[in-house]
Amino acid sequence: MNAGPDANTRIAALQTVSGPDVAANLAVAGGLIAEAADAGARLLALPEFFALLSGDETAKVRARERQGEGPIQDFLREAAARHKVWLIGGTLPLLADAPDKVRNAVLVYNDRGEHVARYDKIHLFSFARGDERHDETRTIEAGGRVIRFDSPFGRIGLSVCYDLRFPELFRAMGEIDLIILPAAFTYTTGQAHWEILLRARAIENQCYLMAPAQGGRHPHGRRTWGHSMIVDPWGDILACRAEGPGVVTATLDPARIAAIRQSLPALRHRRLEGMGAG
Repeated sequence: MNAGPDANTRIAALQTVSGPDVAANLAVAGGLIAEAADAGARLLALPEFFALLSGDETAKVRARERQGEGPIQDFLREAAARHKVWLIGGTLPLLADAPDKVRNAVLVYNDRGEHVARYDKIHLFSFARGDERHDETRTIEAGGRVIRFDSPFGRIGLSVCYDLRFPELFRAMGEIDLIILPAAFTYTTGQAHWEILLRARAIENQCYLMAPAQGGRHPHGRRTWGHSMIVDPWGDILACRAEGPGVVTATLDPARIAAIRQSLPALRHRRLEGMGAG
C-alpha cells in the first residue's frame, strides 16, 4: 500500500493563456514557475498546450519533439533544476507513430531536472455545437497506458483535460494521493461541467486534485474556461483562479487524506471491480 507523503507540501497550478509563439509562451511559463517557487511551492504543474495553442491545428505537428530532445523539454528540465522543484509540464507535442499527428504528452521532472514520468492523453476530445467544433483525432494520436508515479509528496496519477469525463481511468490508478489534470477546457463545456467533474473525481478517489488550465481569450479567438483549481479529498475547493495568467497554490496535507479515508472508508468498500454485466 502507498505510504503517502510524510509532510505537508505547497503545490501550485499555473494558469496561462497561450498563443502560437512558443518562445513567448515559455517566457510566461518561466515567470509563473519562478513566482510559484518563490512562494514556497515544491510541486508545480503547467496546463495543457502551455507551450503552443494555435488556431492552426497542424502547428503542433510541426513543433513536435522527440522525447529527450527539443526546446520545450530543455525549458522544463532547466526550470525544474534551477528552482529545485518538481515540475509537471502538461502538455507538449511529442512524436507519434503517425507522421501527421502528435502524442499530447505530460512530462514530469524532479527537482534535479531528471525526467521521471510520462503520460500520453488517452481520451481525445470531440465536440460540435453550432459554429463550435473540435476533433482532436485529426492531429493527436491517443495514448494507451494509465500512469501513476511515486514522489516525495505521495503517489500521483496523471491525466489530461477530456480524461476528466472517464472515472474508470482514475479508478485504474489505484490508491493515490494526488491527481494532476492539465487542461484547456472550452468555455462552453467548462462553464457547464468543469467544477462538478473535478470535485467528483477528488471525492470518489479520496485524494487531492490539481487542475492547471488555460484560461482566457487566446490570440486566434478561442476562449478557454480557466478556473485552475485545487480540490481536497472531501471535495472542498482550496484555491481557484478564474481567468488570466497566474498561480494557484494550496497545501497538500497527508493527515487530511488519512482522516477522510478512515472516517469514510469508501475505497475499501468497493465491490464491483472485475465484475462484468450479466
